[in-house]
Amino acid sequence: MKKIIFFLTLLFSTTLFAQVTQRNIFAKKYTLDEVKKTLIPLKEYHPYPKTPEEWQAAVPDSVLKDIVKNGEKLLDFKFEAISATTSLDYVRSGDRERHGKLSYGKRNALTDLILAESVENKGRFVEAIMNGVWSICEESYWGVPAHIRGLPDVENPVVDLFSAETASVLGMADYFVGEKLDKISKLLRKRIYYETNKRIFEPMLTKSDNYGWMSKTKPVNNWNPWIMSNWISATLMLEKDEKRRAEMIYGTMLGTDLYLNGLGEDGGCDEGPSYWFAAGASVFDCLELLGNATKNQISIYDEPLIKKMASYVYKTHISGHYFVNFADADPKLRPDGLMLYRFGNALKDEKMIQMGQWAFKNFTSASMGGSYHRPRRIENYLSIKQVQKESAPYVPVNDAWFGDIQVLTARASNGFFMATHGGHNAESHNHNDVGDFMLYANGEPVIIDAGRGNYTARTFSAQRYELWFTQSLYHNLPIINGLGQKAGREFEASNVKSTISEKEATLNLDIANAYDKNAGIVSWNRTVKLNRVKNTVELTDDYALNQKPTSLQQVFMTICTIDNSVAGKITLKTPKGQVINLQYDPKVWEVSTDLPSTEGMEYISFKTKWDNLPVQRIILNSKNLAQKSKNSFTLGLN
Repeated sequence: MKKIIFFLTLLFSTTLFAQVTQRNIFAKKYTLDEVKKTLIPLKEYHPYPKTPEEWQAAVPDSVLKDIVKNGEKLLDFKFEAISATTSLDYVRSGDRERHGKLSYGKRNALTDLILAESVENKGRFVEAIMNGVWSICEESYWGVPAHIRGLPDVENPVVDLFSAETASVLGMADYFVGEKLDKISKLLRKRIYYETNKRIFEPMLTKSDNYGWMSKTKPVNNWNPWIMSNWISATLMLEKDEKRRAEMIYGTMLGTDLYLNGLGEDGGCDEGPSYWFAAGASVFDCLELLGNATKNQISIYDEPLIKKMASYVYKTHISGHYFVNFADADPKLRPDGLMLYRFGNALKDEKMIQMGQWAFKNFTSASMGGSYHRPRRIENYLSIKQVQKESAPYVPVNDAWFGDIQVLTARASNGFFMATHGGHNAESHNHNDVGDFMLYANGEPVIIDAGRGNYTARTFSAQRYELWFTQSLYHNLPIINGLGQKAGREFEASNVKSTISEKEATLNLDIANAYDKNAGIVSWNRTVKLNRVKNTVELTDDYALNQKPTSLQQVFMTICTIDNSVAGKITLKTPKGQVINLQYDPKVWEVSTDLPSTEGMEYISFKTKWDNLPVQRIILNSKNLAQKSKNSFTLGLN
C-alpha cells in the first residue's frame, strides 16, 4: 500500500510553484461547529428535482425529452464485469483504453438512466439502474489501474479521481431513485452506502494524509478539488449520521484549502486551460455544493484568489475552441458555458458571465453531457433558463500576465494572438518547454505547441521524456549541441520580466538553466515580443556558450503548409488561406523540415488532433556556429 501511495504522490503532486502559502481560507473562516449548525440535514436536503413536475418547472421541455431519449437508448445496456486481464492491460501493454471504455461507459450509462427515470417517473428504467448499481458495487476497484499500477488490494482501498466520481454517481442513484430501489430490495441502497463508505468515506477520514494530492507541504494539482467535489456530493446524498456528515463536509473544506494554498497570487493554473475545467472549475463545484447545502452560509466567493483563479480561463482563451495549451493541456476545448455562467454570477465577474453565455450558445453540448463531473451536469440543466438571457457580447481579453506561472498572453490589432512562458520543468503534467511560445492569426494556429499524445503507461513514468511531444526538441526552442532541456525543478527560467503596453507585449528571460549542462550554455537571453505597432511577433536570442558549438538549431512547430523556397523567408499558409512570413537571416541559417511520428499508442491522437493536419517541425540549422551571437526571427502577416 505504501508503494502505491508513493507512486501517486510522485506522479500527481508536482506543480510549478516552489512553495505553499498557508492561506487556509476555509479553516480560518469556518469551524466544524459552524458547519454542524448550517448544514441542511439529509432528510431536508433537496437540491435537485425529483418529480416530473419539479423537472418541468426547472428545465426546458426540449432538454427533458433529450434526457429521456438518452435513457431509452440504454434500456438494454450490458453492464459488463471488468476482468483481471483487462485490469492488467496497463502494466502489461501500457494500454488504458480497454478498461476505461468499460468503466466510464458503465458510469455514464447509469447516470443517463437515473436522470431519465427521475424525469419520466414511469419505472421503465429502474431494472437497468439496479443492474448498473449492482455491477459497479461488485467491482473490486472503482478507479483506473493506471493509478494503482495493476490489480487492487481490496483490503486497502485507494481513493483516486474515478473512485470518487463513482461515489457521486451512486449517491445520485440513491437520491433520485432510492425509494424505487427499496421496492425491489432493501439491500440495494444498503450496498450503495456500504461500498461508498468502505472505498471513499473511511479512507478519506482515516488516511487522507497519505495521499500526495492531500499534501499540506507541497502544492497539489487538479486531483484535489476534483476529488473533493465528488466527496462532498456523495456525502451530502448518502451519509445519514449527521455528526459524521458534518465532519466529512468540514474535511472537504480543509482539503480544498490545500489546493488553494498551492496556487500563486495570480491564480494561474500551470496545468493549462483544459485541466482548469477539472481544477479551478472543480473548486467552483465545491463552493456551489457547499453553498447549496448550507443556504449560502458557507461561502468564499469574495476572496480575491478565487476571482483570480476563475479569470485564468478567459485570459488563456485564444479564439473559438482554441486555448493556450502549454504542458499536457489540449489545444481545443468545448468549454462548459453553463458552468462558466454560474461561476461568473457567483463572482459578479461580467467577463466570465459573457464567456459562459457565448460558450453555451456555441458549444451547447459541452454543458449537457460529458464523462466526468456529473453533479455539475445537473446544475447545468437547472441553469439553462437563466443563461438564455442576453448580456453584453463576449470579447476576449487583450492581454494578461500570470507572474506566478510566468505566462504571458497578448493580442494585436491584425488578429495576432501570442502566448509565451517561462517557469520550470517540474510543472504538473510538465513538458520541457521553458521559453516556448505560440502564435495564432485570427483564430488559426500558426506556430503551435503540439500538445500531448495519448496517455499510456509511459506517459507517467521514468520514460515520459522519451516521448517526442514532451521534449524541448519538439517545441519552439533552440537545440544546442544536439541537446535540449531537462526535466526537474532546477531546470528553470531566470531573470524573467514581462512588459505590457499599447506598443508591445514582451517576455524577457534567460533559459540557459533549463538546458542540459552538457549543452555548454553560459547565458541564453530570449525575448518574445508581440510588436503592436508593426503587428509582428519578434523572437530574439542573445546567447553565449562556453565554447564554439558543434551544432545549433532553432525549431518552429506548425500545422501550416510550408514554402521555404525563398532564402530568408519561410511562408506559412493556414487552412483558410492566411499567409504568414517567418523571416530569418539566410546567411546564418538553412532550413529543413520533418514530420514527428504518429505511430504507436502514445501518438494516435496526432493523426486527428489538429483537424487531421500533420504536425510539422521546421528546423533552422546554423551555418556560422558562433560561440556568442544574437539571432532574430520575425513573423508577420503577408
